[in-house]
Amino acid sequence: MKDKNFITSALRVIEIESKAVMSLSNQIQPDFESLCTKILNTKGKLILMGIGKSGHISQKISATLSSTGTSSFFIHPTEAAHGDLGMISKKDAILILSNSGETKEIIEILPALKRSTANIFTLTNNNQSTIAKAGKINLVINADEEACPLDLAPTSSTTIALVFGDALAIALLEARGFSKDDFARSHPAGQLGKKLTTRVQDLAVMNEKAPIVNQATSLKDALMEVTEKKLGVTLVSNDKTVVGIFTDGDLRRCLNNEVDLNKTAIKDVMTANFKSIKSNALAIDAAEIMEKNKIFSLVVNSSTNKRDNIGIITMHQLLEAGII
Repeated sequence: MKDKNFITSALRVIEIESKAVMSLSNQIQPDFESLCTKILNTKGKLILMGIGKSGHISQKISATLSSTGTSSFFIHPTEAAHGDLGMISKKDAILILSNSGETKEIIEILPALKRSTANIFTLTNNNQSTIAKAGKINLVINADEEACPLDLAPTSSTTIALVFGDALAIALLEARGFSKDDFARSHPAGQLGKKLTTRVQDLAVMNEKAPIVNQATSLKDALMEVTEKKLGVTLVSNDKTVVGIFTDGDLRRCLNNEVDLNKTAIKDVMTANFKSIKSNALAIDAAEIMEKNKIFSLVVNSSTNKRDNIGIITMHQLLEAGII
């Protein structure tokens, strides 16, 4: 085996592919805007198609499009020739990826694709290629060199195709005004799904289960409420609204100042300038507020902040739920 510096080799690949990606910004021409407009106006789905490495990239682009508001799926050209053409309707559009523009398996089904839909778009490195000429819109992107030292394995060329796909998906996302709520509807599972769908009210301890004492309550009795409800915190109210919160930080200050537990009212040692969040807010928003303010709990309330619809959410609950 030839002696080789693996790190040097890896860094060379990264440098070559980075340059290829940077050069892509100079290759985004007005045709890109035309492509985006055509896709936005498509009544059906956007079908991605490619062979080999271009096929793998096409599948990833299709998945990204689908999750960001552009309904899409991938069809393998060989399978298309054996019946899957029936999945394509006149309302659909097709985006074909072929670096050379001369992929045999795709050229063979071009007549059938044209009969299926008039909306055929292509992404190649050769504007004069057979596949490029078949497209209503053809976009040309080139990598100056492949990272493969043999100049055989698709590397830089597939990287820029992938980046192009991300650029297309995000341009369409922004044009559609695609929101976090839209994203959540197609990502209900996993860590990402939790962050986008879990509401504060799903985790918070609310109403009669929440620790709460009247502002006239003694510090000693307030500590009993903290201990009983096991959240390390209690809300303080005037029987109408929440007027404060008492946390372990407040308790430490009381101990340092040798405050009399029996004679001191909780209103005199509570934190009156507390942070709160609406019960229908996303739990991840609660985490961001806590992290920003370096606190470990938030008061949860409705839009009216009434005594009968309040609660507490803590950093511990967010951690247990896998939100952070």
